[in-house]
Amino acid sequence: MATINTNAGAMVALQNLNSTNKQLEQVQSRINTGLAVSSAKDNGGVYAIAQKMRSDVAGYASVGNSLDLASSTTDVGLAAGEAISDLLVEMKEKALAAADSSLDTASRTALNEDFKALRDQIGTIVSNAEFNGTNLINGSVTSISALANADGSNSIRISDENLSLGGGVVTLAATASFATAGDASTIVTTIETSLDNLNQSLARLGTGSKSLDVHKGFIGKLSDALEKGIGNLVDADLAKESARLQSLQVKQQLGVQALSIANQAPNTILGYFR
Repeated sequence: MATINTNAGAMVALQNLNSTNKQLEQVQSRINTGLAVSSAKDNGGVYAIAQKMRSDVAGYASVGNSLDLASSTTDVGLAAGEAISDLLVEMKEKALAAADSSLDTASRTALNEDFKALRDQIGTIVSNAEFNGTNLINGSVTSISALANADGSNSIRISDENLSLGGGVVTLAATASFATAGDASTIVTTIETSLDNLNQSLARLGTGSKSLDVHKGFIGKLSDALEKGIGNLVDADLAKESARLQSLQVKQQLGVQALSIANQAPNTILGYFR
């Protein structure tokens, strides 16, 4: 039936052209963003999974920062502890020399002055061994902790090691000195005990620092794996999209021509009236 009121061919051609245009817009969006799923509108399920994984990646970035902070604080305390150990070794040398009963008073006094200078240096090291306002070796805190997972439910805790003079680790008093060979001999014994205690404290700090570094490496690998997983879910294959773009552009041109032909069909009705 020939009619000018209803052009079914034009309707079909227009529907096909609109469908092609919609697909073309989708492909252009993927090329522009590099994402096959850039919003929940594209694929709600995949988008929700990807967003959850993105949240975990962001959380692990914070975990990494927390681990870095705790690691730096621990390393500062560890470096200070090693310096204190070296000072105690020197102090033992001075005290042991002063324990020689054949030493004259002037020489012992000179050794005592060196001893006291080294002793005071320990106090200076302890008071200045802080990072970001936290000192792990002066007894001001009981422990520090770092985040261990993305939701903050787990943490890694590093206990403090009070290395202050007269404390539980370095038992040598803050006013320790010697005037006689007997005093010096007693101090040698105290320093040896302090060194044993200090070695244990350094071992604990070293183990804590290593555990933080190991976990930081694991968090980095885990974050990379999550980012790769997100990419597998939402990234567009640009090689395929490029080929599809060429195909849709040709299809769009053909659709325009088909619509033009369909729109010209009613003109044949004029032939009936010539």
